[in-house]
Amino acid sequence: MSGRPLPAERSGHGPALMLLHGYTGSGRSLSALARAFAERYETVAPDLPGHGRAAGIPCFGFEETLLDLVATLQSAGQRRAYWLGYSMGARLALGCAVRHPASVAALVLIAGRAGIADPLEREARRRSDEALAARLEAAGVEAFVEEWLAQPLFATMARLGPAFLAGERRARLANDARGLAASLRALGPGAQPPLFDELTRVQAPVLLVAGALDTRFVALARDLAQRLQQAELCVIPDAGHAVHLEQPAALFEAVSDFLRRADGPAQSPSTRSVEETAS
Repeated sequence: MSGRPLPAERSGHGPALMLLHGYTGSGRSLSALARAFAERYETVAPDLPGHGRAAGIPCFGFEETLLDLVATLQSAGQRRAYWLGYSMGARLALGCAVRHPASVAALVLIAGRAGIADPLEREARRRSDEALAARLEAAGVEAFVEEWLAQPLFATMARLGPAFLAGERRARLANDARGLAASLRALGPGAQPPLFDELTRVQAPVLLVAGALDTRFVALARDLAQRLQQAELCVIPDAGHAVHLEQPAALFEAVSDFLRRADGPAQSPSTRSVEETAS
């Protein structure tokens, strides 16, 4: 079954802003963003399948989860929204723009990608995710979270201090091992259908955000900027993969500016960097 509304945190009033968390997160993990935007938008932050209160909801696959997200938006009394997604959430937000464009007014993709184009690379990633899911089921959430946060991808978060890192661990430990494993198998980059050939369907304006220290995702964002019709690239200085945690004020400023302009006249594709425009 698909098209099921997911448990979600809701706050604020105004046009809908869907907030999609990353892997091992939850709707609550984006609470700081929700508070920041609550004065102008009704924020809807669902727990994605396998996470938080949706731990027991079966993960049927990428396409089914897109239907779940549209149903979640509709259950909040909204038909169309601005969508902001981080990492896994960014892949899903982009998927909604491709498959369900009527539900998407504009997109903000933080550390996003359109999947893995090369079939051999995609299959290798699927096998890697399967092995990781098996380790998660065998070792449990605590050992897995330690392994997950120890990745080089998150190394820059160490600058935020031990108290911050302890809070991140606690939040992620609230997840369920079986739910996280199922999510990895169903929604990981290796399981996701690549969207590259369908990006011309995205008519909405897109803000592509990457931390300057996350060089791999800066390159992925630059590639996406060339493929999308209305795309801006915003590189946040002194930030890694988790821009919303490492530089929340800079992200809020960039996203607020983008959303204010999103309902204006269509713009030509552009590449924009916070580093280049800060002056």
